[in-house]
Amino acid sequence: MNAPSDEQLVAYLDNELDGEQRSQLESAIAEDPLLSLRVQWLRRSSLPFPAAYDELALQAPLDRLQARLDTAPSPVRPGLSRRGFIAAGAAALVVSGVAADRVFLGWQLRQAHNWRARVGDYMALYVPQTLDHLPTDEASHRAQLRTIDARLGLNLSTAMLKLPGAELKRAQMLEYDGVPIAQMTFLDSQHGPLALCVTRSNSGSLALAHERRHALNVVYWTEREHAWMLIGHNPPAALEELAQRLRERLSA
Repeated sequence: MNAPSDEQLVAYLDNELDGEQRSQLESAIAEDPLLSLRVQWLRRSSLPFPAAYDELALQAPLDRLQARLDTAPSPVRPGLSRRGFIAAGAAALVVSGVAADRVFLGWQLRQAHNWRARVGDYMALYVPQTLDHLPTDEASHRAQLRTIDARLGLNLSTAMLKLPGAELKRAQMLEYDGVPIAQMTFLDSQHGPLALCVTRSNSGSLALAHERRHALNVVYWTEREHAWMLIGHNPPAALEELAQRLRERLSA
């Protein structure tokens, strides 16, 4: 069978394939160590969402919330559900003004950090052979980019994504923690797998910045309603030059 997409692998993990498709995919996973790594990573993306809400509930100002509830007229007060408790805690945070701003800012920073961390985890599994078999024809790439445009409100073209010494291999939609992320993967002739990733953001425009994830170099920035990152084994200075080139084209 042809190399399965991440969408097919997710369907496999969610038991949404028919018997024949599942059998073929299981055989492919057993024979291909790289495919097995991809499946392991996608399985790891099922995170403990309730625990994240528990943390939010713990941040709520319980004393002030209880005082408001005690003084509020309520002839019938049903038991407060877990979801209702979280909503009430969030409302109290909004009333608290500065505290709410700080919590929201902290949440934004964690979200910005988390999506890059997830991409870094995934890219650490890539080797050149992961990308060798992928089709590189222009028509396939244009179709893939149209899917990304529709999902994230972009207007991408293959011309915008041309990079010296690197060949575009695939453009696809991923999703981590319910956040849609587009990944455009390249194969750099010197440094191996390279990826440009983008998700929605309300941070405005921020300058290029650097970080390291899993021995990979990262350059990231935001432009209006989108956050971008370029990640690979390229040296930091060379990666920044590529990122600047892409930023100029993408913001034109």
